Amino acid sequence: MTLQRLLQPSSVAVFGGREAREVIRQCRRMAFVGDIWPVHPSASEVEGYRCYKSVEQLPDSPDASFIGVNRHITIDIVRSLSKKGAGGAVCYASGFSEVQDGAVLNEALVQSAGEMPILGPNCYGVINYLDGALLWPDQHGGQRVDRGVALLTQSSNIGINLTMQSRALPIAYLIALGNQAQTDLAGVLEALIEDDRVTAVGLYIEGFPDVQALAKVMSRAHERQVPVVAVKSGVSAQGARITCSHTASMAGSDEAANALLARLGIARVQDLDTLIESLKLLHVHGPLEDNRLCSMSCSGGEASLMADTAVGRDIVFPELTEEQHKSVAATVHELVSVSNPLDYHTFAWNKEEDLFGTYSAMLACGFDLSMLVLDFPREDRCNLETWDPAVNAITRAADKTGAATAVVASLPESLPELVGVALMNKGIVPLCGIRQALDAAQAGVQIGAAWRRSAIDMMLPGPGLPLPGISESLDESQAKRELASVGICVPRGDRVDSLEALEATARSLTFPLVLKACDSKLTHKSDAGAVIINIRSVSDLVAAAKTLFAWYPELLVEEMVTDAVCELIVGVSQDPVIGPWIMIGSGGIFAELLADRKVLLLPVQNGGFEQAIDSLKINPLLKGYRGGRSADISALLDALQNLSDFALKHTDSLIELEINPLLVRAEGKGVCAVDAVLQYARAS
Repeated sequence: MTLQRLLQPSSVAVFGGREAREVIRQCRRMAFVGDIWPVHPSASEVEGYRCYKSVEQLPDSPDASFIGVNRHITIDIVRSLSKKGAGGAVCYASGFSEVQDGAVLNEALVQSAGEMPILGPNCYGVINYLDGALLWPDQHGGQRVDRGVALLTQSSNIGINLTMQSRALPIAYLIALGNQAQTDLAGVLEALIEDDRVTAVGLYIEGFPDVQALAKVMSRAHERQVPVVAVKSGVSAQGARITCSHTASMAGSDEAANALLARLGIARVQDLDTLIESLKLLHVHGPLEDNRLCSMSCSGGEASLMADTAVGRDIVFPELTEEQHKSVAATVHELVSVSNPLDYHTFAWNKEEDLFGTYSAMLACGFDLSMLVLDFPREDRCNLETWDPAVNAITRAADKTGAATAVVASLPESLPELVGVALMNKGIVPLCGIRQALDAAQAGVQIGAAWRRSAIDMMLPGPGLPLPGISESLDESQAKRELASVGICVPRGDRVDSLEALEATARSLTFPLVLKACDSKLTHKSDAGAVIINIRSVSDLVAAAKTLFAWYPELLVEEMVTDAVCELIVGVSQDPVIGPWIMIGSGGIFAELLADRKVLLLPVQNGGFEQAIDSLKINPLLKGYRGGRSADISALLDALQNLSDFALKHTDSLIELEINPLLVRAEGKGVCAVDAVLQYARAS
């Protein structure tokens, strides 16, 4: 099934009243040169075009059709178009799968379409600014372009809003997905990345209908060198079968979505502002080679803001080398302190040659993106003439050095659209807002890093078959036996049901000991007062057991691990759409307090576990903080790999596994799982 005729039509048929008329007006406004065929049972002409009574009377099979009638008639028209060999249709009507009585109609619509692609239903449609073809029943803010970015959104209204931007973003396509009854995100994305005129793709998405299809398309996007950036809203259903563990409460499907996007090389940004700025950067320069940036401004305040805003982001402003320092210093006033970010003061303001020298020296330093902070005055109240020397100088410097260059306005409204368009035409990306600019740079860095990975690193199993309906939670003793069977170290100990058995077991163990309730229904033992630690004698052990036996029929007694360097939490779960994932984070009492965790999809790509561990706030403890003992990282990596293998082997039954804490001991001493939750799905 190809979408080429639908997205790049030579003929358009429209069905309906007001919305159909608007589609015709928008095509005419964008100078569409193809045929337009209105279809209406009673009208003789629409907007000056001859009107046809039915699909059967059309002079030929239309490449694209806009169907703006009610949901029942929509199905009939789709069936007729499919029989006539039409290229595809936009189904505008709502009232299908998004409403209670619409499921049957939704299925009927898909069946009626057959091999003909449809967008929607509940969908505004398609804007093609490259060819002037608009199957779009409303206003929009775009214009014809020769090349540009494609916007793909699950919200038609957000799509309209994006076209209204005045930030010099050239939009090639806007496509609304609607309900995705037949053609989904991956299908449309595949068609877009095959168009040589598309430079980058921006997504506004709420969920992932088919992650395997999306992975396949993103592999092709990498081959075609088409970068993709996304805003992902909402949190998909985590599934009904889940325990009340830290894993479930800390890392839900939204973090699994983060991991999926990272795996596929799609940069996730948090707002529409940053989406626009990222797309501009990708349109002009493509993904960045690395994260080394430079900043220039005539204000110490702006230089400080740039440096401060970079904190916590995967971008850096490296110090200049001695040679670079000398080169830049030779171009500025003697009172200027040369650094990166650079405040070159206003000594050279309005002096194009002086500015050109400074800009050229900085751009020649070989940064991955060089940024000039330049806020323009209000056009309605001020004069822009004295800004011309700076614009001319940065344009000449970028041309001379070939460096990837941006002009950044600290306030989004301080970069006029006409100035932005002029800069973009000269190969300089205009970025609106310091925070947005640096987030856009980070997105460019992330995509660049993803493109350097091998294709096999994008592979993922995706969701397995639906799990059986009955869940079974193992008690801690059973869970630890499962872990021990796959090479995960657990404390020495045993489950007991009497004081006599407890004393007998204790004789084979080394004090201090830990005594805890052994009950599969008890997830958070410490919260229930069901754990007693640091027991140093048999008498203390018996006294503790009498307290716990009053409430629980079985207890677990174990040797206490006293030489941990660090406590981690490790959890494995399955997203019903995305598939299995693993969470690694600060454990014990810090599990929720620090919000320090990393979620990775399974199987984890090469080096993924090491990178996750390095990204944790608690990582300095593992490395030997302030002269402390270094942790056994090698044993930790082996344990994580064993857990990953275990989870992938049991995707048909594993609901959730959590170890909290996983104690990481000193180098050479291994790791130990001192508490575990394990839940399976069982067939009835």
